[in-house]
Amino acid sequence: MEISGGLETIYSCLKENKSVCYPRSILDQDQIVTIFILQSMASVLPASNTSMRSDRNTYVGKSFVHVKNPYLDSMDEDVLYHLDLGTKTHNLPEMFGDVKFVCVGGSPNRMKAFALFMHKELRLTDSEEDIKDICAGTDRYCMYKIGPVLSISHGMGIPSISIMLHELIKLLYHARCSDVIIIRIGTSGGIGIAPGSVVITDEAVDSFFKPRFEQVILDNIVTRSTELDKELAEEIFNCSKEISNFPTLIGHTMCTYDFYEGQGRLDGALCSFSREKGLDYLKRAYNAGIRNIEMESTVFAAMCRLCGLKAAVVCVTLLNRLECDQINSPHDVLVEYQKRPQLLISKFIKQRLGLCDQTS
Repeated sequence: MEISGGLETIYSCLKENKSVCYPRSILDQDQIVTIFILQSMASVLPASNTSMRSDRNTYVGKSFVHVKNPYLDSMDEDVLYHLDLGTKTHNLPEMFGDVKFVCVGGSPNRMKAFALFMHKELRLTDSEEDIKDICAGTDRYCMYKIGPVLSISHGMGIPSISIMLHELIKLLYHARCSDVIIIRIGTSGGIGIAPGSVVITDEAVDSFFKPRFEQVILDNIVTRSTELDKELAEEIFNCSKEISNFPTLIGHTMCTYDFYEGQGRLDGALCSFSREKGLDYLKRAYNAGIRNIEMESTVFAAMCRLCGLKAAVVCVTLLNRLECDQINSPHDVLVEYQKRPQLLISKFIKQRLGLCDQTS
């Protein structure tokens, strides 16, 4: 809906879950920020439809999250056990219906830091002390909501992130979220690039350099595509051009099931190959276009693609695996490296929200 009225009109539209389009020229900086504060306020008002299930036929022109489970809508209650949320215990549309950006990362501390950083970047007026862990009732994951941004930890490795994604996607589905972008921000090992480089993934590949995720279901192996949204990757890369203090590139990301032998390391408790074979494997990976290695991207890409979520993977590299296996940079250097994907994605989100001229 395009409007020419003031904030009252915008607030009215938000209450009715209508999308709002406005020319930047009619609002000043404080008013633009206020819109997103009002959006958060609208999400805690009584919903016009008290049903916890969504009527998706009433929303035309929006891209909704879908689930690929014929049994889900027939359930009397859906308990999101690992998030400490549920369709009967929480009003998910009121709590999360305005979410447009979901950022996930392995470490709970890092995702809390990202939430606080986004609160500062969006210049929201509520206190940082009001930013609480929504999943505080469980010790599996953490979750923070900052305006239209959700910041969630996913733990380490494919099993941990896949559990979180199942429940996160169901959460977005029950909350009737639309036009959601989900981005994994994390750390990785680089291949043939300098430590501190940020890699935006154009293709998530497995240990055989194939763009696929193999899921064991019952006693079958199901292969799923790991295609990511290339336009989203390019948009994020274009944002990086305005950040001059670290290198950013687009490349393939290899996802493994293990940190040690699975990534060709010689320093684990077990090592069943020679130094020469390990180095040859990494060189072949580089020649295949792979620029970093981590342990979540294939299942992340596969699940998001199946459920209609635009997804991106943005990771900083902590070392160059062609030169060493162990991460031995000073702590303060590593801390600064880990902030780089956050800085880039913050810039991307602010640009999407029309706040790109805002500086922290």
